Amino acid sequence: MVIACTHLDQIQDVEPRTPYGCEECLEMGDTWVHLRICKICGHVGCCDSSKNKHATRHFHETGHPIIQSFERGEDWMWCYVDRVLFRPER
Repeated sequence: MVIACTHLDQIQDVEPRTPYGCEECLEMGDTWVHLRICKICGHVGCCDSSKNKHATRHFHETGHPIIQSFERGEDWMWCYVDRVLFRPER
């Protein structure tokens, strides 16, 4: 059985709100491991391997379901609601 994301219609062509780091970590003067961009609003947050987990916190605060890796060389998306990893359509 293939599980698909049911929120693809919400994906937007977003510009990152911060082009070089996690919004909240930059404000706090803290560090992060990897970055994720919200495909609904462009929020850039740190991954769950980072101590602050701002990308996931953004999902819980906003309900925006889809993030994309914001790391060079990575090309994947994650849907928090459907709990599915997928590649963006070209």
